[in-house]
Amino acid sequence: MKVWVFQGEMGAGKTTLIKAICEKLNILDPVSSPTFSIVNEYTSDQGDPVYHFDFYRIEDPVEALDMGIEEYFSSGNYCFVEWAEKIPMFLPDKFALIAIESDEVEKRNIAIKTINQ
Repeated sequence: MKVWVFQGEMGAGKTTLIKAICEKLNILDPVSSPTFSIVNEYTSDQGDPVYHFDFYRIEDPVEALDMGIEEYFSSGNYCFVEWAEKIPMFLPDKFALIAIESDEVEKRNIAIKTINQ
């Protein structure tokens, strides 16, 4: 399962967690939030692409469809998605949901589960 949905309030640490995961995947590129570009593409040391989405700023889910979200999700490559609640109709049938809650400034609770729709 290579589509991972990251859920949490603004500032919960979604991008920070994605950066840490990308480090473990040996991503060669700098990892940053794609808030304005909607998607960033990174490359692993094996040459595999990893896609990082941030749908916070889209106003219409059709924008995701127009950018080819279905092709990204079916590519077989890792797709890390922030603010997926903006595009629920385009999520694949099966994905990992990583929910992040911040109790304190320095503490996070993370719950991970598989979603089968």
